[in-house]
Amino acid sequence: MRPLLIGELAPDQPSFEPSKNKKLVEDFRELRATVEKMGLLNPNRTFFILYLCHILVLDVAAWLTIWYFGASTVPFLFSAVLLGTVQTQAGWLQHDFGHLSVFSKSRWNHWVHKFVIGHLKGAPASWWNHLHFQHHAKPNCFQKDPDINMHPSFFALGRTLSVELGVQKKKFMPYNHQHKYFFFIGPPALVPLYFQWYIFYFVVQRKQWVDLAWMMTFYIRFFLTYLPLLGVKGILGLHLLVRFIESNWFVWITQMNHIPMHIDYDKNVDWFSTQLQATCNVHQSLFNDWFSGHLNFQIEHHLFPTMPRHNYWKVAPLVKSLCAKHGIEYQCKPLLTAFADIVHSLKDSGELWLDAYLHK
Repeated sequence: MRPLLIGELAPDQPSFEPSKNKKLVEDFRELRATVEKMGLLNPNRTFFILYLCHILVLDVAAWLTIWYFGASTVPFLFSAVLLGTVQTQAGWLQHDFGHLSVFSKSRWNHWVHKFVIGHLKGAPASWWNHLHFQHHAKPNCFQKDPDINMHPSFFALGRTLSVELGVQKKKFMPYNHQHKYFFFIGPPALVPLYFQWYIFYFVVQRKQWVDLAWMMTFYIRFFLTYLPLLGVKGILGLHLLVRFIESNWFVWITQMNHIPMHIDYDKNVDWFSTQLQATCNVHQSLFNDWFSGHLNFQIEHHLFPTMPRHNYWKVAPLVKSLCAKHGIEYQCKPLLTAFADIVHSLKDSGELWLDAYLHK
């Protein structure tokens, strides 16, 4: 390390950043060591194999439904629901490989990640990595977390940022009504209007040709298998409906853990505090685990990004204990409450913006 040494601190200078809780940092390091000793970072590959198999079975079942029953309304809608489930569950699975939590070798995770997100979903791994790693480094930190880039173009997020926007007399949208128009521009965000075209632009601009090849295999397979059964109009309608189902499912799940939480500029606090103030959990159940891809354990996921998801419930009591020791709130709520809190938080921040806009 000697070539990296640029100098020594003066005797009167602190060796630890004052914005960070030194004792909490030390305790979290001990927790991390305990997690490693308990083997909680070791994956159960049978879990992930079975998870992939259930996605493939649903994918085949969707095609067989239309092939056997025809393209009438009921089989068409049932097949769309199955394919929407495939797309969402594949989204949760690619998330596992993207976080390097399945195989011991990073290269294997990267290659299977490209298969799942590229061939099963038609999206680029490089695009996901570029955005998602920034999110984990600084969750809910404005101008650092790309997941909250909809502030201020579409929404006023967080108490501090909303008031700031109002004081500056900025109004890009009628934010006091954002809890209403959220339903129209939030959950349907992934339908093939902007997002689907942007990811193609991303890979071409950055010359990610391997990702582009994987993406094309998804569209080729989809059109070759469904075009003979549905025709051009039918397959386009199916694709649009599937993306609509996936988008609503994805947005509600991913936003329930973050939007209602603290959103502000980066205050350079310690890792544990950064993650806890920006994330919350949803109650555990077999359905919630499956429906959310175990993102109902968002706190544990953010604290240990490479931990296999099937171990989140095991580390949760240890995380709760550390929170209690340091007086940090550990939020966990029912699934429907978590959904409602998205709307409530948007309503609250919209009202704060309006008050600041009119009176400050």
